[in-house]
Order: sequence, then C-alpha cells, then structure tokens
Amino acid sequence: MENQQLSEESLKEEIAKARVAAVIADVAEPRAKSAYYDANCDRIVIELRNGASFLFPPQLVQGLGEASANDLAEVEVTPSGEGLHWETLDVDLSIPYLMVGIFGTKVWMAKQRLVEQKAS
Repeated sequence: MENQQLSEESLKEEIAKARVAAVIADVAEPRAKSAYYDANCDRIVIELRNGASFLFPPQLVQGLGEASANDLAEVEVTPSGEGLHWETLDVDLSIPYLMVGIFGTKVWMAKQRLVEQKAS
C-alpha cells in the first residue's frame, strides 16, 4: 500500500467530513443507552437512546451461545452506543447489524442456516 501524505489542510477537511458522518450516523442508526443480560428470560436486552428496546437470545450470536450467565452479564455498551462488548468473551457486536439479523460472520451464519435446514 502506498504511503500517502496529507497536507494539514487536507487532514482538517477529512476530519471535518468524518465528524459530519459521525453525527449523521448517530441520528440515523440505532444507538444503545444501556444493555444487560436478563437471566429470567435468557435474553440480552438493549435499551436504545430513542426509547425503544431490542432483545435477543444469546444462543443466536456467535461467541455467546456457550457463555455462562456471569459472562453474559458483563456486557458493555461502546462509548458511541453503536456496539456491545464482552471483554471476558472477546466478543464485539454491532447494534445495527444485530437489528437486521446479522449475528456473526458470514461463514458462521451460513453454518447456522445449514444446521437449521437439517433440523427441519
């Protein structure tokens, strides 16, 4: 990859564009205010900034299916509100992806579909 040098002016322009893009994404995409594991219903619950809630069973998600209740309870919301993080499980999830049903990598998701097809 070629090393590209940006002038100070170009760098400032790129930073300004990135800030605008972040503001737009913050308004247009779902952002979490909080998240927790509800052991009673075995669901990860995300409280969104807009007042809506989203929940899902951990078994649907790559890296969470075999986790203990204690590990699931260690969920953190990223500073931007765009993601969830489990330090002990080394799992990071995108809230916009979760909300459209993307619960893992493409390969992992394909394997899950094969398992579901065989079971039905």
